[in-house]
Amino acid sequence: MTQVGVQVPAEPSQLMMLRALCDTVALIADFALDEVADIRLALDEVVTWLILDAAPGANVDCRFVYDSRCMVVYISSVTRSEHALTDTNLCRQIVQRLTDTLYTAQEPFDRDRSGYPTSIAFSWLRRSARDRWRARGSEWTR
Repeated sequence: MTQVGVQVPAEPSQLMMLRALCDTVALIADFALDEVADIRLALDEVVTWLILDAAPGANVDCRFVYDSRCMVVYISSVTRSEHALTDTNLCRQIVQRLTDTLYTAQEPFDRDRSGYPTSIAFSWLRRSARDRWRARGSEWTR
């Protein structure tokens, strides 16, 4: 497994850098261009939501973990809202459609950080791994 991570202030100006890092890591991991675009779009949706809901002074932590089979993207920050990406949230629906798995977690209000520590992770199986899954007769839903 290879890991690449970065922490940036939760500010809109940092979104372009996180997109570029996502593209770079996915290309180095040898994902196809259409897969890179979907991974970047999922990241963009999650990071944008976290930045728009960030507690004052919060950072966005972003980590990419990949191997020959898949990539998992872990993103976390401290948000003002108590409910992280509810089922009716459009961002969540988009990310669920683009990725193979989506995980969200939120801790109770942290007075020292003035918000709710929120973690979001999603995975993307390489096209070849997804094809092998289907070949075994398993149903695959995104």
